Amino acid sequence: MALQLFELVGTDDDRPFSPFCWRTRMALAHKGLDITSVPWRFTEREAIARHRSDKVPVLIDGEHAVSDSWAIANYLEDTYPDRPSLFGGEGGRAMGRMLNWWGDTVLVGGIFPMIVADIHAHLQPADQAYFRKTREARLGRTLEEVSAGRDSAVAGFRKSLDPMRLTLKTQPFLGGAAPNYADYIMFGGFQWARAISPFQLLTPNDAIYAWREKLLDAFGGLARRSQGYAV
Repeated sequence: MALQLFELVGTDDDRPFSPFCWRTRMALAHKGLDITSVPWRFTEREAIARHRSDKVPVLIDGEHAVSDSWAIANYLEDTYPDRPSLFGGEGGRAMGRMLNWWGDTVLVGGIFPMIVADIHAHLQPADQAYFRKTREARLGRTLEEVSAGRDSAVAGFRKSLDPMRLTLKTQPFLGGAAPNYADYIMFGGFQWARAISPFQLLTPNDAIYAWREKLLDAFGGLARRSQGYAV
């Protein structure tokens, strides 16, 4: 029986756009595990409440329900040890934990203000009202005011990725010769933006851009086939 994955979508069921869901999507593909995607929206909390979660991703594996992308990655590694490793050992898992926090704060946190208005545009009316109310309360400004500064903000965002950029100039992937969960942590953020916004976060001559292109084509083009913008 295929695993089920609750994934965040907006108006289109086939445009999953959560950075955390994409981390899980890529991890499942790395493990060679088939899934059934269950589209989920911000205002459908009752659909996952029975799984003791109020946010996605939520993975259903038989009798087990696991929420949070990092918890899911660890569950997959421990439950399916005979399949390709996501971490390459306990040292890789420990380093992945640090990168998971870095990805949350620097990458996802940096991207969010630049695409927040575009996210709103891809939501259904009920979700738009919820999203605007909660995010504007958090940001202290309207979504449009926040996104208006992205043309000047993107240079600082690109500079913040220098540790990642320098790493990719010396090896093909963050995980080394081949991608692992370290790559999927970071890729999730870029795929989130690509799914929902036409704004160009990266320039084509950037080592990170080339790395992202390789991951878009990974697993038979899993991420590239998903609806998104050509940026």
